[in-house]
Amino acid sequence: MNLDLTILPGDGIGPEVTGQAVRVLQTVADAFGHSFQLQRKNIGGAALAASEDPLPPDSLQACISSSAVLLGAVGNPAFDHYPNHLRPEAGLLRLRRELGAYANLRPAICFPALVECSPLRPELIRGVDIMFVRELLGGLYFGEPRSIEGEPGWRVAINTMRYHEPAIERIACVAFALAEKRRRKVLSVDKANVLECSRLWREVVTRTAKDYPSVKLSHMYVDSASMALVQRPRDFDVVLTENMFGDILSDQAGGVVGSLGLLASASIGGPVGLYEPVHGSAPDIAGQGIANPLGAILSAAMLLRHSFQLEREAACIENSVGAVLAQGYRTADLASAGQKKLTTSEMGSIVVEAVKKSAEAVSTAKERSA
Repeated sequence: MNLDLTILPGDGIGPEVTGQAVRVLQTVADAFGHSFQLQRKNIGGAALAASEDPLPPDSLQACISSSAVLLGAVGNPAFDHYPNHLRPEAGLLRLRRELGAYANLRPAICFPALVECSPLRPELIRGVDIMFVRELLGGLYFGEPRSIEGEPGWRVAINTMRYHEPAIERIACVAFALAEKRRRKVLSVDKANVLECSRLWREVVTRTAKDYPSVKLSHMYVDSASMALVQRPRDFDVVLTENMFGDILSDQAGGVVGSLGLLASASIGGPVGLYEPVHGSAPDIAGQGIANPLGAILSAAMLLRHSFQLEREAACIENSVGAVLAQGYRTADLASAGQKKLTTSEMGSIVVEAVKKSAEAVSTAKERSA
């Protein structure tokens, strides 16, 4: 298979972690007989520095024309004084909208070797496997009107949370379909005791659940869900949320499982999927070679699974990451006192070697079965 990808390294640690993810993807391609056609384009602060546009036309066209997009990170404090439409994050929001990527999948898994990295007690965290399904094109991040108006000292800021029924129904269908392949539980998170948007959300999700009789649906207010996530994280299976609630809760889950640097994501629903680690640009550590590339590498696995239906190849990456962690390899965010801290490239190299071994084992097993 020829895999046509656009790589958006982005800002901060983005180029560092995407570089390692691309190395792993190339290793998988070589091992399983695929070929990659890659093109790299700018987004966010990197694009602003080059062209005064956080999503230049050539970057957008490259993404639309490819089969999938791998993104590093977006965000640079140097552009915080820019107007909203020219800030780095505006490029990312516009890209999501242009790609029609309405469903954001964010798995939060506790690797057995990392139980001690969580701030929670081992008996609480062991076995945690959560899939956040976050609606990505609505809510406060996209709602209109939005503005800051008035004279200094008396200004008023406005943001609008807005959802319509079809948008709620389609993201609910994604969550229920995923739950059918997992533990058959969906928790829908809202704030229906206060927000009209959440009341509509709860009504539509409840109605949609009737089409998935094998899945158990429950509801929880976002504040209660936040508390339960640290009290009993193993109870969660698929968590269905609107845009802002999903952004917050999935980041909290990064702390629960040990590090935000472990979290991958897939933004799907349109013709081209967008894949990125959850951790952001982390400008405070950019250029130091200490960023954890595993979130980006696991995002590459999601890319293979969701955009190309290459389950075997995706599992090869995920199993390799698990094996590397089980062997005690750690980047700075995961290392405890006395443990060696690998650089970004060192961790990438070790995962590459693990992928080679895993692919060889798969090939050998296939030959024996033949």
